[in-house]
Amino acid sequence: MHYTTKGNGPVVILIHGLFGDLDNLKALGKSLEDSFTVVRVDVANHGSSKQVSSMTYLSLAEDIKQLIESLDISSAILVGHSMGGKIAMATALSYPALVSKLVVADIAPVTYNSRHDKVFAALESMPLSQIKDRREALQHMLEHDIDEGTAQFLLKSLTRSEDGFKWKMNLTGLKQSYNDIISWPTFTSPYQGACLFIRGADSDYVTSAHRSAIIEQFPTVKAKTIEGAGHWLHAQKASIFNRIVKEFITD
Repeated sequence: MHYTTKGNGPVVILIHGLFGDLDNLKALGKSLEDSFTVVRVDVANHGSSKQVSSMTYLSLAEDIKQLIESLDISSAILVGHSMGGKIAMATALSYPALVSKLVVADIAPVTYNSRHDKVFAALESMPLSQIKDRREALQHMLEHDIDEGTAQFLLKSLTRSEDGFKWKMNLTGLKQSYNDIISWPTFTSPYQGACLFIRGADSDYVTSAHRSAIIEQFPTVKAKTIEGAGHWLHAQKASIFNRIVKEFITD
């Protein structure tokens, strides 16, 4: 697993969401570096980490477990957004002794319906050897009905190659694993550690329908809602999001 480390103090591991990389939570990391050792990771099939044909939350939790053990620490604070939140939850439920605190951003421990078909179609149809610059890449995304904000986020994973451009993420592996990514496994015991769920008021990823599933698996949970924010709450309301996270993990 590729990762970067900065700062001093208790270890906080920041885990990005689907199609992202370790830079997604960089602003949060900077806000924590004065009090914590911040570890930002590339999840499997993203950024510079390993490419695999199968991604399950059990295997992704194992990756985080191995990272914590390689850092030679007894436990870490986990903060995850979207898919990264599911990875953080799966790690806490699988290896509770390794997770001292848990912060989950705008995702619930449930199975979701497919909602990324348009994104996969836009990414897979990108003429990587033909586009000349990012402007053309953005135009391609817009023509495939991807809103500009989402398109700009996705294009952060576009990088130049000898033959034009390429994706840093492993699209084939992500598509093969997509059913596992939107699903949620069954765990035998709840996580009893300190836990905070943060949701965007304008997002439909965490709703009242998910309340019982959250409490059943995370009975000590606290919850915060950020008004005026959607699923990308860490970017849309960065200062508020960063403050909420820092206050919780410092408390």
